Amino acid sequence: MHSDQAFHARSGRYGRACAVAGAIALLWLTQAAAQPEDYRLGPGDLVRFVVFDHDELSISTRISQTGNITFPLVGVVLLSGLSARAAELLMARRLTEGGFVKQPEVTVIIEEYQSQKVSVMGQVAKPGQYPLDASKTVIDLLAMAGGVLNDTAAEDATLVRADGKRIDIDLQKLFDGDPAVNYSVQGGDTIFVPHAPQFYIYGQVQHPGQYRLTRYTTISQAISIGGGLMPRGTQRGAILKRVDSSGKEREYSVKNDDVLQPNDVLLIKASIF
Repeated sequence: MHSDQAFHARSGRYGRACAVAGAIALLWLTQAAAQPEDYRLGPGDLVRFVVFDHDELSISTRISQTGNITFPLVGVVLLSGLSARAAELLMARRLTEGGFVKQPEVTVIIEEYQSQKVSVMGQVAKPGQYPLDASKTVIDLLAMAGGVLNDTAAEDATLVRADGKRIDIDLQKLFDGDPAVNYSVQGGDTIFVPHAPQFYIYGQVQHPGQYRLTRYTTISQAISIGGGLMPRGTQRGAILKRVDSSGKEREYSVKNDDVLQPNDVLLIKASIF
């Protein structure tokens, strides 16, 4: 092969190698740019360190339960509580101070977010723990959990902070887009969507049984939910059975606009005519 042909062949191989290296570098930079700046590293997170022009120092490692990693040459480094950018600066400083690398260029990529999780429990499609890979709100976590179960979910949820503080959330306002109830969530928080209260309706209605109780459900609305009156049914003389604060069941006469309470039993009588 002539010298100029050999030169072009080597140049071609070098160009392809540079293109591949450039593509890898671009992928690393793209991943790094996509990372949330406010995320704080913690135990269980899997992080990748890329040290430019030093492949032997580019590693993936999981942060231990004590918040540390072991890095080549440097040794044990505490990362818990740092952002990815702060971890980059710290590792670059350690490499410089140790005399291992002059002016190191360090990139940190978070490959798995595991340290900050929020639990979503109760009447949702997929209850469980969800990692926070960015700043998120209550509605974001409910969406990650597949949404609430409309047939069984209550109209209020509870946000329990990691410190035990409880915040009640009106789900109707939340789904209507009210930002005042769409709280930001943090690692260790729990969102609980309870089972909706129930009421019971029997007697002269089309579909007697147990039903989900929503706010301000009246006697007339309850009858409608039960499919309406049978031909001989009448709203006059309806009887409501309710357990009082002492645990004793009592019977009450009711009007059409009276509001039901959880576990009320409504009995619709037949007309004598």
